[in-house]
Amino acid sequence: MEVSGEGREIRRDGGHARGSSRVAATEDEIDGMHAAKAVSAENTDVNEDKSCSQPQEQKISTSIQKPGWKRFLAHVGPGFLVSLAYLDPGNLETDLQAGANHKYELLWVILVGLVFALIIQSLAANLGVTTGKHLAELCKAEYPRFVKYCLWVVAELAVIAADIPEVIGTAFALNILFHIPLWAGVLITGLSTLLLLGLQRYGVRKLELLISILVFVMAACYFGELSYVKPPASEVMKGLFVPKLSGNSATSDAIALLGALVMPHNLFLHSALVLSRKTPPSVKGINDACRYFLVESGFALFVALLINIAVVSVSGTVCTADNLSSEDSDRCSDLTLNSASFLLKNVLGKSSSIVYGIALLASGQSSTITGTYAGQYIMQGFLDIKMRMWLQNLMTRCVAIGPSLIVSIIGGSAGAGKLIIIASMILSFELPFALIPLLKFSSSKTKMGPHKNSIYVIVVSWVLGFGVIGINIYFLSTSFVDWIIHSSLPKPVIILVGIIVFPFMAVYILAIIYLTFRKDTAVTFIDKSDSSQIEMENGMRRSDGNRGTEVVPYRVDLADIPLPD
Repeated sequence: MEVSGEGREIRRDGGHARGSSRVAATEDEIDGMHAAKAVSAENTDVNEDKSCSQPQEQKISTSIQKPGWKRFLAHVGPGFLVSLAYLDPGNLETDLQAGANHKYELLWVILVGLVFALIIQSLAANLGVTTGKHLAELCKAEYPRFVKYCLWVVAELAVIAADIPEVIGTAFALNILFHIPLWAGVLITGLSTLLLLGLQRYGVRKLELLISILVFVMAACYFGELSYVKPPASEVMKGLFVPKLSGNSATSDAIALLGALVMPHNLFLHSALVLSRKTPPSVKGINDACRYFLVESGFALFVALLINIAVVSVSGTVCTADNLSSEDSDRCSDLTLNSASFLLKNVLGKSSSIVYGIALLASGQSSTITGTYAGQYIMQGFLDIKMRMWLQNLMTRCVAIGPSLIVSIIGGSAGAGKLIIIASMILSFELPFALIPLLKFSSSKTKMGPHKNSIYVIVVSWVLGFGVIGINIYFLSTSFVDWIIHSSLPKPVIILVGIIVFPFMAVYILAIIYLTFRKDTAVTFIDKSDSSQIEMENGMRRSDGNRGTEVVPYRVDLADIPLPD
């Protein structure tokens, strides 16, 4: 028989008991005396533990008894920060062009896109809450080294593609406000990192609040213009609920809209942001947190849906009006972020360009925050490298400035507007490499345990996901074949391009098939089927097996996220 030095554990023949008042019977009287002393010491320690833990238990009990709305407010933040990405210059550009070219016909794409975004963003939040790890960390744990590095490269390219609209949008805003040439504005956007850091010294929460206010000022302007132009409600509702693709550019514009709405880097971001919240390690605590994050994301994305609908409706109504001037007609035929301020002149008059420029600048900077955080978590999750945020943002910005600068010099504002569309399409093509791992992990019992997706969520999410992937593959193949048929380039050049592109398309499809059908091997969920789970449900046991009422420790490395507590 062995008695521990602290009097906390008693062992005999390999058996042990902790926190128990039972002592195994012994044949030796001396051993009985030792056991009695051990029990006495243990009871003393238990009494001391109880007396010390009473204030903490009272504090936790008070926290548990908080009203539901207070517990909900404690979870508010991640969804609203993520929703800023749905109001960035890329979304505004695609919305404006969709309205000018197709009136209200593509509103259904926005509705489907944001409903799909709500589903996958809630899945990303559930994944982080349940596993305690974000999507990039789970990808690193699950996939082989080569696949892991490929997914990391694709994720970083997605962050860069999302940063291109911000670069061009900020350059447009500087051109509107200060008449700075577009190429010079692109270079100046490299300094926005320093501006962001300077404002962070006053508190990032204040910065986020300022940006949100300015973005919603622009939204108020479009809602005001919407009430002035009064688009036919029947046509708007028809555009929302009746799918239709008519015209030569309808398919490409629809894919650009979808790519601007459903961003792959947002999935990495949302799964990491929720880890800054303290969640009880019980089934009820996890379910409550998932429900709060779903409600918050639903409200934030509903606001984003209304704003996007307003932008498309205003653009479609103004550009198809019978009394449209020849000057405005020319602008509508080649509508860009740089020329869209005239849409608000009915509400703001001569100051429309100033207010629009300020709001566009704020919209561009809002995507800086989401892109910077997403890049940080992607690098930390895949490579275990935690880079300073200003350095991460500066590197991403320098890569994004390259193509933006070339296009702005050669093609001007029209070329820069087309580059935003191309960046949105790139995001759409990169979506499967974040979406498929998310759908698989959130539907896996080895990852989520009893919190895995229900059969209904699995069916809906996979159908929508493969619908988007199928549309991307169809558009990629048909567009490329059509370009080859009608291209005026010399035949040797066309053959060379085909030799390069067709294998790339084959690799793209094979990679999607591999990610879809590969069997998961990493186990991140530990089943607690014994009585300790019941005690955890009642707040009487911690996740490490010891008694107590503490909530599970949240991620210390994510505790500095500037979100409300």
